[in-house]
Amino acid sequence: MRILRAGLERLVFSAALLVILTGVAAAQKTLTVYAAASLTDAFHDLGKQFETSHPGTEVVFNFAGSQALVAQLQEGAGADVFASADSIWMQVAVDSGLAAGPEPFAHNLLVVIVPKNNPGRVDKLEDLGRPGIKLVLAADAVPAGRYSRMALRNIGAAPGFPPDYVHRVLANVVSNETSVKGVVAKVQLGEADAGIAYRSDVTPSVARVVKTITIPDNLNVLARYPIAVLKQSRQADLARGFVALVVSSEGQSVMQHYNFIPVGAPAPAMSH
Repeated sequence: MRILRAGLERLVFSAALLVILTGVAAAQKTLTVYAAASLTDAFHDLGKQFETSHPGTEVVFNFAGSQALVAQLQEGAGADVFASADSIWMQVAVDSGLAAGPEPFAHNLLVVIVPKNNPGRVDKLEDLGRPGIKLVLAADAVPAGRYSRMALRNIGAAPGFPPDYVHRVLANVVSNETSVKGVVAKVQLGEADAGIAYRSDVTPSVARVVKTITIPDNLNVLARYPIAVLKQSRQADLARGFVALVVSSEGQSVMQHYNFIPVGAPAPAMSH
């Protein structure tokens, strides 16, 4: 009888333990966010804040060029939120039936970056067209690459620049990177004399090894970042909560801390 009772007790204990473990597993949720590479630092910060306010939730990020993220989503990759570095790739996601109701949440500006020791002696925008300069840009399909080429056309049309300035500069491109982080890495490693990246990419750690050349506001390009919940999301409520955090005043403060321009802030005067 004692053996039977002990067996029943073990069975009851095992069943109770299974219920507890199942409840714990059910409480653990994963929110997957696909975001443009330039958002890496800011979104890691926001992800930690979101996990703190949503116990049992883990925020998992996939950072890459916006064009690569859309391609992954079109191929069936599972995610809950998409944040793009431009409206073009967000519109592709919307047109593909992947996302709906995108909201703007940040702006960004471009800067030229050069290694701290400046082996190419690139000190001003004119120097980008000097023969022999090794320039790295993001590929044209990448938002940062498209913005960079737009800015170069603006610069080339400004008084004092030669009529073939854009041609000269593009002839110096030695690598077209799949994300803006690739541009920053090449310049950091001294594999390029110069690159064009976002202002937000010049983090304190990056600033230790590179210096920047400002592109005047009237020649620069304002990058616009939208965010949306993906239709395939299995955590739609959490996804909406994350988007709400990003566009909230708290989220906008984080974006500003990482050198983005909050949506509500006055934007610099652009030339177009």
